[in-house]
Amino acid sequence: MRKFVFFGGKGGVGKTTMSSAYAVKCARAGVKTLLVSTDPAHSTRDVFDQEFTDTPAPVEGEPNLDAMEIDPETEVREHLMETKRAMSDQVSPAMVNEIDRQIEMAHQTPGAHESALFDRFIDVMRDSDEYDRVVFDTSPTGGTLRLLSLPEYLDGWIQRLLHKRKQSVKLFERAAIGNNEPRRMMEGDPIIARLEKRRDDFKFAKETLQDDAAFFLVVNPDELSIRETKRAVDKLEEYGLDVRGLAVNRLTPEPDPDEEGRGATFLRDRVKTEQERLRELREDLSPPLVAAIETRVAEVKGDFLGEVADEIEVDVELTPEKV
Repeated sequence: MRKFVFFGGKGGVGKTTMSSAYAVKCARAGVKTLLVSTDPAHSTRDVFDQEFTDTPAPVEGEPNLDAMEIDPETEVREHLMETKRAMSDQVSPAMVNEIDRQIEMAHQTPGAHESALFDRFIDVMRDSDEYDRVVFDTSPTGGTLRLLSLPEYLDGWIQRLLHKRKQSVKLFERAAIGNNEPRRMMEGDPIIARLEKRRDDFKFAKETLQDDAAFFLVVNPDELSIRETKRAVDKLEEYGLDVRGLAVNRLTPEPDPDEEGRGATFLRDRVKTEQERLRELREDLSPPLVAAIETRVAEVKGDFLGEVADEIEVDVELTPEKV
């Protein structure tokens, strides 16, 4: 299995349960693991009955497992402030207020949330040397797909901005010095340096997601969840990402053969419908089913989490090239 493992899916299907259980499975196998929650709901703290912050902290009772929660709103605010500071250093005092206004407006546009969060993703992946495995519990499918599409879409945009800035600096030099020897302003230009860093960050992210990340989609046995999963598989594969499997959650337990009555009839009918959905998943989608988890009578935490971990058929060993 690759180092970075992502669990995604429709809101409410049980991504946190699956990602937490798989992280426990890895940790109990002796793999040093970091569980990262990027879902604004942050159910990770409920699973482990423990508060987490945006700094990795040991999970109580689980050696080899650390966890952290990335708060999207905090990341957006910090991204906003950092951008303001960077731009304020590069413009005249008269332009600072206008720059601030434009940046505030930009951070309210579609994509700003994903851009800020993606920067944190990059930081986590770059700073994960002490871990053998990093498991991401992602936000619902739509937000995750927008997030993961950023390297593909923004790389070209950054390249065009970089080209335009270099052309601008060249024209400025020619106007300023005439026929004299150029002063090589290009090398010290802070905007070029910033754009080049963004380009390198996106290149790193794209290569890491394509070459060292595996994606699993959590799905419930209902029509809406399956439809969204099919669309997500197509999109992820379109981005060149490795969709390794589907984890089906919240299957209805079948009643004992001798059980009768209205409740037992309902359960058998429900099980029959869900088995048809499972056949549909197997026949229509290429990623295999790696888990089929029945609904528990209580919240999945503690011993139940270990039970779910045992039912997830996903490798925990590192791929040979990463050992």
